[in-house]
Amino acid sequence: MSQITTIAAKEFKDYFISPIAYIVISLFLIVTGWFFFSTFFIYGRADLRDFFSLLPIAFSFFIPAITMRLFAEEKNVGSYETLLTMPVSFTDIALGKFFAATVFVGAMLVPTLAYPVFISFIGEVDPGPVAGGYAGALFLAAAYSAMGLFASALTRNQIIAFIIGCALCFTLTILDRMLFFMPPKIVAVIEYIGAGSHFTNFSKGILDTRDIIYFISLVCIFLFSTHIVMQEKN
Repeated sequence: MSQITTIAAKEFKDYFISPIAYIVISLFLIVTGWFFFSTFFIYGRADLRDFFSLLPIAFSFFIPAITMRLFAEEKNVGSYETLLTMPVSFTDIALGKFFAATVFVGAMLVPTLAYPVFISFIGEVDPGPVAGGYAGALFLAAAYSAMGLFASALTRNQIIAFIIGCALCFTLTILDRMLFFMPPKIVAVIEYIGAGSHFTNFSKGILDTRDIIYFISLVCIFLFSTHIVMQEKN
């Protein structure tokens, strides 16, 4: 556990050494802030419904940008081989990098807590959907971070890692919006596979164990896949 914590702390600190982190955070806050305030004044609803509806799509692009360097950069500069010589396992490395990325996304969400505070001065905020939405955002961030980590483990090119990560995350984001084109017999299965419906339940303040299991399963599947890729490419 100490090795995982050490790797996570190092990776998290490295984010703030790189200018990419500040660029990603700035763009994320600009995009979500513009979308939130523009729709808020148009529809005049005292809730975060529109903000949470944007998050899965925003995460599909921003999280792969955060995770693309985790393995690809180290392989490119040669520090990955040095890491493997240390007394750490593949599991320690994968979990450490995963936790660093997930915590970073959580830190990226912290400034958006100003949105419900802003709304509270204008109208009455329902704390259930707000708390549920942010809890769902963390689960979604964990799942997409695991997917982005897997994409980064596949290649030493950060751009390719970003593209693969975006493709994986975006596919899960829009999957349940393509149900109209699916055969009726598999609609229920496709809807469950898609991340959108599970996150929507959280944003409505509904805490269902099936949604929690779904996100945890995604994390486990892609962390295990990352572990396999690391073993094969060692």
